[in-house]
Amino acid sequence: MQAIEHFLEKTMFASRWLLAPFYLGLVFGIVLLLIAFGFEFVHLVTDVLAGKGSVVVGVLLLVDLTLLANLLIIIIFAGYENFVSKINVGEHEDRPDWMGHVDFTDLKMKLIGSIIAISGINLLKAFVNVENYANEQLAWKVGIHCTFLLSGLIFAIMDRLGVAKKCISKET
Repeated sequence: MQAIEHFLEKTMFASRWLLAPFYLGLVFGIVLLLIAFGFEFVHLVTDVLAGKGSVVVGVLLLVDLTLLANLLIIIIFAGYENFVSKINVGEHEDRPDWMGHVDFTDLKMKLIGSIIAISGINLLKAFVNVENYANEQLAWKVGIHCTFLLSGLIFAIMDRLGVAKKCISKET
């Protein structure tokens, strides 16, 4: 019976590697975002040179794509290190300080923070182009953004309460 248990445990532990293709797929997602960024940048430059379109909206779109790529990097690094294996790049000078120190709770907070930032940029783009949106569309955008904000606040409160509970447990 112990041999079966040992086999099951080894199999379950090894199954974490099934997540690696997901993270690799996210890397390819960043490549696609880079291509989209390039197209949007060229589009912005041609619009500015032609004197048409909104520079602010174009730049906000570039910021939006950049934030999304940053979010993917955080998810890839933190997710891989938390659930698959440590990323061994030694003491490379470009290794981000946060790498290896972002646990699941930190990842959750960074994720919701990035989603709120992306939502805020999309909301700002809508308000810059308010003439292109119906009031109902704007109301939905504001409502969705407020939902993200409320979710982030609830996550933060839950995490704060969890930390406080751990601190009280350690003191007693």
